[in-house]
Amino acid sequence: MGLFPTLLCMGLLVSNIAIAQQDVVVDTAAMKEFRVARISTPPVIDGKLDDAAWQQAVVITDFHQISPGDGTPPSELTELYVVYDDDALYIAARMYDSEPELISAPTIRHGQGLGSDDRLVVILDPFNTRRAGYRFETNLNGVRHDSLYQNLNSFQIEWNTIWDVATSVDGKSWVAELEIPFKSLPFDPELDTWGFNFGRGIRRRGEEVAWVSQNRRFNPNISGRITGLTGMDKGVGLDIVPSMSVSQRRRFDPGSSDSSFDPSLDAFYRVTPSVNAALTINTDFSATEVDNRQVNLTRFNLFFPEKRDFFLNDSDLFQFGNISSMAIANNSASPASRENARPYFSRKLGLSQTGEPVDIDYGGRVSGRIGRWNFGTLVIHQDEFGDVDATDLLVARVSANVLSDSTIGFIYTDGDPTSDLDNSVTGVDFQYQNNHFIGNRTLSGDIWYQQSDTPGLDGEDASFGFGMRSSASAGLRSRMAFKEVQRNFNPAMGFVNRSNIRDITADIGYTHFYDSGFIQSAFAGVDFQRIEIIDGGLQTERMDFRLMELKNNSRDSLFLTYNIKKEVLVLPFTIYSEPDRQVVIQPGSYEFDEQQIKIESGGQRTFSGSFTYLTGEFFDGDRTNLKGSMTWNQSRFFTMSLSYDWNDIELPQGDFITRLSTLSTQVAFSSTLYWINLLQYDNLSEEMGINTRLQWVPRAGQEGFIVLNYNMQDIDKDNRFESTLSDLSVKFRYTIRF
Repeated sequence: MGLFPTLLCMGLLVSNIAIAQQDVVVDTAAMKEFRVARISTPPVIDGKLDDAAWQQAVVITDFHQISPGDGTPPSELTELYVVYDDDALYIAARMYDSEPELISAPTIRHGQGLGSDDRLVVILDPFNTRRAGYRFETNLNGVRHDSLYQNLNSFQIEWNTIWDVATSVDGKSWVAELEIPFKSLPFDPELDTWGFNFGRGIRRRGEEVAWVSQNRRFNPNISGRITGLTGMDKGVGLDIVPSMSVSQRRRFDPGSSDSSFDPSLDAFYRVTPSVNAALTINTDFSATEVDNRQVNLTRFNLFFPEKRDFFLNDSDLFQFGNISSMAIANNSASPASRENARPYFSRKLGLSQTGEPVDIDYGGRVSGRIGRWNFGTLVIHQDEFGDVDATDLLVARVSANVLSDSTIGFIYTDGDPTSDLDNSVTGVDFQYQNNHFIGNRTLSGDIWYQQSDTPGLDGEDASFGFGMRSSASAGLRSRMAFKEVQRNFNPAMGFVNRSNIRDITADIGYTHFYDSGFIQSAFAGVDFQRIEIIDGGLQTERMDFRLMELKNNSRDSLFLTYNIKKEVLVLPFTIYSEPDRQVVIQPGSYEFDEQQIKIESGGQRTFSGSFTYLTGEFFDGDRTNLKGSMTWNQSRFFTMSLSYDWNDIELPQGDFITRLSTLSTQVAFSSTLYWINLLQYDNLSEEMGINTRLQWVPRAGQEGFIVLNYNMQDIDKDNRFESTLSDLSVKFRYTIRF
């Protein structure tokens, strides 16, 4: 393994022993609960607390800081109200603020994260299992942002459901009212107790407030409870979502055009309160947002996340082995290497190898929870494309809750969406989670094994891995993980960016929070990754010394990093090409160092941004990277962001420069009508892409789009752009709920 990994693993063991020697902290989550009041007349969701229903609610005020303080009183008072009737859970909060004119609300569009906004956070665990849950957030603009916990430490932000919210400023406070229909969440009507938690963010002070927390964190496991929920009406449990789209596509070279009218239908039926069935016919993804471009200076594939709604619903039930999160906080591991060896990656469905959409004629999904069992089954019939025949695809995943917070599970996939070959993958995993380890720290671990079956690929067709993490928001943290991906492991519906490798990751670090002063927290640590070829020899090694990471109370940050990298090439690597030349790195062993400084300002400001300067060796040459971004939050109705990523690379084989530019604007004509624009350009493809969309959301579950994608390319790299593609779509979808 080498000297450094051995020493680092010894450090991980020492850190766990140190944690084990700490005193046991009282589990406050077991102490907090309240009985929710049942009402006969629901409140009007208008952002005002003048309805009689709120007079019946217990007023919750016992909140505390989780940053910058830990359990200390908040700087501002918060009052929380919760009531319910047959149809919905109603939550209201009055969040006092001595300077309401400084409330941060730069986010203006539904579905976007609220990391720079003063926000209200609600976490619900309808099955009270303390293992999974749903997160609802809003800001002063009444933005709806919801997400689904994939595990207790991460959540799927693209997930969404139907709920309503309204907000207002009322003197020295801002008010939010939420209505979450029981038809929008799976639940067990026999349970009268739900897991519940609340959080509030005051961005200009870097302050986070919670009702229940542990080690400065809160999630479905770290939460309180609401009791007294009875007689809720889940309805028939049927949502029918018809949609229709009209598209006009034109290609310029060679010239061609076609138009289409595509009706589609999605239906969702709650078979039981905790089991959901879904059907999709002629699935339409025309309104899906485009990917953010990336510049690839490696010889391995990049990773792009799933953004299509149909595949995001209940996506937590298909997660396997915690593969994506084993090294999620390790800067040395790239996003693609973290995802490497996933047996199921929904983005492989409905897309060709070149990224072109492929029709999904129909599909179905049954997923949910029964007792200790969690399961998800997905069947898709994908239409033919190119020389690939129409194919049927199957994913089946089942897991059982064991111990207090752990699971053991199985996954099976069958089918190949990109070829006519047969393919299947079988896997088993165990995910250990102890959120009440000695000192109330979190100790978690994973172990998994999977094997593929592909005609013509015999033997060396398995992958397996394990990991262990002792995590905490403050104090010492440590992680280590290992995965092996054999040469012929081929998950046709999964993701592999490197095979025939063994991947070792480890990191250790310490975070200190200051009780007072300008600086809120400081972190220092070391991240490490080593990827070896199974046949022998090093492929990649990287060590990041995170020398100093400071954050102040205004959410400004400073990062200093020193990186040591090793790359071993067995084949020539074309890193840059243009019509009249190529830059090719020859086989050999390369070792190079980099230094990096990054400064970042809090996103709650009218003008915010970040700047990164990186310089150092690069293979057998040198590299300078400048990366910057700026955001102008002009008002609640207009924001604009500009980013630029510039690499100046000097190699003996030739010099070149890469540029990636992005400009985005968002205009909110009202709380239901938005105009969003995204322009992206990179000089490697010499392609400029324009995505502009007018989005109308009269209410949750109803959406209309007018979307234009227009691409231009400088094919000859002579600074003359020519039109290559124009794609105009008009789409509307409407949810009919029974």
